[in-house]
Amino acid sequence: MGTFDAVMIGLGAMIGAGLFSAFTPAASAAGSALLVSLFLASAIAYANARSSAQLAARYPTSGGTYAYGREVLGPWPGFIAGWGFVVGKTASAAAMALTFATYTVPGPWVKPVAAVAVALLVGVNCLGVTRTATAARIIVTAVLALLAVVLVVILAGGHAPPEYVAGTNHGVFGVLQGAGLLFFAFAGYARIATLGEEVRNPSRSIPRAIGIGLGIVVVLYAAVALVLIDVLGTAGIAQSPKPLATAMGDSWALPLVQVAAALASLGALLALVAGIGRTAMAMARENDLPRALSAVHPRFSTPLRAELVVGAAILVLIAFFDLGTAIGFSSFGVLVYYLIANISAARQPKNERLGPVWLGVAGAAGCAVLVASLPVSAVIGGLAMFAVGLGYRATRLRFGG
Repeated sequence: MGTFDAVMIGLGAMIGAGLFSAFTPAASAAGSALLVSLFLASAIAYANARSSAQLAARYPTSGGTYAYGREVLGPWPGFIAGWGFVVGKTASAAAMALTFATYTVPGPWVKPVAAVAVALLVGVNCLGVTRTATAARIIVTAVLALLAVVLVVILAGGHAPPEYVAGTNHGVFGVLQGAGLLFFAFAGYARIATLGEEVRNPSRSIPRAIGIGLGIVVVLYAAVALVLIDVLGTAGIAQSPKPLATAMGDSWALPLVQVAAALASLGALLALVAGIGRTAMAMARENDLPRALSAVHPRFSTPLRAELVVGAAILVLIAFFDLGTAIGFSSFGVLVYYLIANISAARQPKNERLGPVWLGVAGAAGCAVLVASLPVSAVIGGLAMFAVGLGYRATRLRFGG
């Protein structure tokens, strides 16, 4: 695939997560300082994007920061990054499937329909990345068009959304926690880096795709946030599980929000499965996951076994997770993933850098602060997740498995 297709895969991941999942918990944490949280999350995402682009240019291989961390820092940091990505993004994929089903079917059918969506999209990925890129391009184009109509209708008025107060300022900790939860929405550009072996001219295409995709999403998120704050206030955003739909009130265009949310969630899920499967394949090549997961299908050139196992794991999480838990759990894993990416980029030789070393240092510090600011349940769950992974690798090394 080329730069355009890589951008579309990244957009598919970011748009689904940010617009329809992250604003509500972030507004609850940040209060009236929601825009400050959004700015902080985007600034840290930019530093991470530059670090990811720099590393991808030097190491154009599947696996993303798992591969970069191994090359620059060593096997253990690489494993920490890979484990955080695979487990955290598996939780994120479950959240996207549940979001899709929530917008399309009644309550009792949400989990069964979410499971069917996962099964279908895993099948699409198993058939080959060209089909993944094509589907992502169609979904992203449709979602952006629908969102444009929705925002125009909201701004034009003529409907009656509920009125809420602006909300209070929850202090510095609230701003940081809001940024940590919103960071979940920016993490889609990692999908681009994990496709290193399937992009033409990766040393040029991957950095360009990351920068373009992130820039588009930052502008889009800021526009949506400003519209929501104008109509609902930050307290109203925090109170609504579907803030864009709530802002529409009784407008004729309400079904467009539902269709856009459903399509965006499917796009995010499609890109997530592709990225997780390829990172799992890279880890299996190094025996950090069972070796059988490293197999590539001879006809479709996809990590078939890894993607099937990822699909099964997503189905298990759908049965036990709710959306809020999944966002916090995923944010913990992804922020640790980018912590390793920034440290790796800062340690690269000067002739391999695309930017100043302080940018990687600032990105690493930002990730560490946001991790510590996440809700307590996310921190505890994240620490337990890493303890399991580290224990697995230590046991394998100890007994030679």
